[in-house]
Amino acid sequence: MSRDAVERASVREGIGRAPNMRPKDASTLIILDGEGAKTKVLMGRRHERHKFMPGLFVFPGGRVDSGDGSITTADELHDQVHTKLITNLRGKPSGRRARGIALAAIRETYEEAGLLLGSCNNAYAPTHDDWQGFAEHGVEPTLSPLRLLARAITPPGRNRRFDAWFFLTRAEHIAVRLEELPTEELQDLHWLTVDDALQLELPVITVSVLKDLKKRLERDPDLAPEAPLPFYHMRYNRYVEETI
Repeated sequence: MSRDAVERASVREGIGRAPNMRPKDASTLIILDGEGAKTKVLMGRRHERHKFMPGLFVFPGGRVDSGDGSITTADELHDQVHTKLITNLRGKPSGRRARGIALAAIRETYEEAGLLLGSCNNAYAPTHDDWQGFAEHGVEPTLSPLRLLARAITPPGRNRRFDAWFFLTRAEHIAVRLEELPTEELQDLHWLTVDDALQLELPVITVSVLKDLKKRLERDPDLAPEAPLPFYHMRYNRYVEETI
C-alpha cells in the first residue's frame, strides 16, 4: 500500500476527530483458502455510509452483541485459545465474554459475507434473534477450529473504538455459502492472496495484520493454538506492538 493510500485510509479512519471513549469488545474472522503463498483470504469493502472506516477493505467482523456469549455451539474453543483470550481481557474477564468474542466473529461473517461456519444440525435452535439464520440453514457454530492471529485496540480520537481480536480459520469449516447476503455492510467481496490484498485501500491496522498473517503462514502453516500473537495499542501517546 502506497504512502498516499495510507494517508487516505487514515483520513477515512477519522483520526483525531472524536473525544476519547472506552473501546468495545469486537472480533474479526480471517478465512484461509489454500496453502502456502497461494493462500487466499476473504475481504470486502465497507459501505461508504459507515461512519467508521467507510470505503476501506476489511475482513468480516464487528462488535460483540450481548447475546453472543450464551449461544450454544457444537464444541468449544481450544483450551489454549480460550486461555489466551480470558487472561488478556480488559476489565472483568469471564468465560462467557471470551466465547462471545469468538462467536461474534462467526456471526458477523454470516451477516457480512453470507458464510455460515459450523456443522450441520437441522435441530439447532438458538434463542437469540441474531442467530436465527443459523437455525434456518441447519448450521450449529463450531469454535474449536478458531485460532488467534492478533489483537488491536483502536487508538484514542477515532469516532469508534474497539478492542478487536483477529481470528483465523480454514475455508473447509464453511458449512453453507449463501448467494444473497443478509446485509449490505460489506461490498465487493473477493478472495485474494495476501500480497494482492496488501494493494487495496486498507485501514492501517489491517496492513499490519496482513503482514503478520504472511509471517505466520511461513513459520506456522498448521496454525498452532499456542502461538504468540502481536497486540497493537497506544501507550504514552505512542503506537506499540507487544506479544501476548
